[in-house]
Amino acid sequence: MIHSSEGIEIPTSLAEWCDPRRMALVVYDMQVGICRQVKGAATIIERTGTVLEAARSAGMRVAFTRHLSLPKKWLGATQLRTAMAWQRQGDPAAVEPWFLRDAEATRIVAELAPRADEAVFDKLTMSAFDSTCLGFALRDCGVHAVALAGIAMEIGIEPTVRQATDNGFAAVVIEDACGFGNQEARDRSMATLRFLGEAVITDVAGFLRRARRCGLMLG
Repeated sequence: MIHSSEGIEIPTSLAEWCDPRRMALVVYDMQVGICRQVKGAATIIERTGTVLEAARSAGMRVAFTRHLSLPKKWLGATQLRTAMAWQRQGDPAAVEPWFLRDAEATRIVAELAPRADEAVFDKLTMSAFDSTCLGFALRDCGVHAVALAGIAMEIGIEPTVRQATDNGFAAVVIEDACGFGNQEARDRSMATLRFLGEAVITDVAGFLRRARRCGLMLG
């Protein structure tokens, strides 16, 4: 049963949030150039594909994010500093934009190709809610929760989950469908999310059960 206060519904569990009228799936940065860098990416692609098909079958809205690099002329201090750290360069002149708009590395992997009725949000930041219109689009559709799968937990998924709360959205983390580049950093991210207690944490099996049930109820 969904709790309420002052006429406001307060869903708190996956069972209460997992409704296509309330929730959208966000597939985070499953790009060719990112998946190539992450050990175990093939497993995350497979698990995210399973989650994606369940969300589609349940009638859930689906959004994809892509991390984008701007051309060198548009790389400012923050972008260059970040790129220097990631590319291990001491000279900003040596930085190369990895994820230009039309680059192969920027493309969503073929196994998870977005459909025509699914949104793709390009971003310059780690959080999917910053420098994109994701929040506007969700509110405009009356959606108040996002389920997240993709890569990488310690880089962009954790800040997206935390900013979701700051922007008035509930976040569901599908833990075993979220890849990572560094195990220790990933574990710290999950420990932080569990400590804060704002996110709902589940796994692929749990999400599938709820999505299938929801699809049957609305079918």
